[in-house]
Amino acid sequence: MFSDPNSEFTRACNMELTADGPRSKGLLGRSKRFAMIVENNIITAMAVAEAESDPAGDDFPEKTLAPALIKMATIEMAAKK
Repeated sequence: MFSDPNSEFTRACNMELTADGPRSKGLLGRSKRFAMIVENNIITAMAVAEAESDPAGDDFPEKTLAPALIKMATIEMAAKK
């Protein structure tokens, strides 16, 4: 986990939240709710919690929470065997 105060990483990953709702409230440069597994600088798994009715992913973040990441990592490890 790390900080991205200038949203450079967020934009590079194409994860900037551009929905009108948050932007109309002055929330500029906010990222979508996402999580990724990175091994040796390579993204091996990624999840984004967003929906048309919930562009920020705040209402249904389950895809990006620890249990989902553990499941993704488990599947990744099983695929490598």
